[in-house]
Amino acid sequence: MAEKPRLKLPKEAKKGAVIEIKTLIPHAMQTGLVKDKDGKAIPRKIINKFTAEFNGKPVFSANIEPAVAANPYLQFTAKVEESGTFKFSWTDDDGTVTTAEEQITVS
Repeated sequence: MAEKPRLKLPKEAKKGAVIEIKTLIPHAMQTGLVKDKDGKAIPRKIINKFTAEFNGKPVFSANIEPAVAANPYLQFTAKVEESGTFKFSWTDDDGTVTTAEEQITVS
């Protein structure tokens, strides 16, 4: 399971502004190709899907492949027209979903 994600986005914005959103989630991202000290393959365990919603509507998503480094960092932009909540979700190979939310006030 991943640890608590880190989010960076403004708390306030003007109506119609394009804001920058940065996310990072601590995760080992085991590809299944690395061996442990006994020579046995460490099972694959990666975050394979990321989604971002604003007030329940999708704004960004990504399918993540094993080649992505540990602690995946994603940066994207979104246009905000109203105050609301961003919800971010990271889905792991075993079906575990880690979520985080952040509010923004639009004036």
